[in-house]
Amino acid sequence: MDDIFEKLSKSKFRSRFKLSKKDRDYIEQKGLDTIRQHAVDFIAKRIAPADIQNDGKQTPMRNHPVFVAQHATATCCRKCINKWHGFATGTQLNEQQQKYIVDLIMRWIQKQID
Repeated sequence: MDDIFEKLSKSKFRSRFKLSKKDRDYIEQKGLDTIRQHAVDFIAKRIAPADIQNDGKQTPMRNHPVFVAQHATATCCRKCINKWHGFATGTQLNEQQQKYIVDLIMRWIQKQID
């Protein structure tokens, strides 16, 4: 994952995302295990399906730390996931791919709160 974080850090768009105080407070209140479960649910429902009708518009840019992390890690839509992570569009993401995305999101969040 170090390689992808290095690439993302060179993107002006991706590197501008940071957790707000509200996001940090939410993480502190809910705990990282709950945030991880939210990430698992969001990825399974909004990102993993083969056909996403509103691909490119399904992930808000704020109002949840996972959403912010998705934009920072280029896991916000299938087009970005294909470009940055090489997972094909138009196919269901398998469990290993979903786990990779969730792990990437959680690692970014952990870096933000450390």
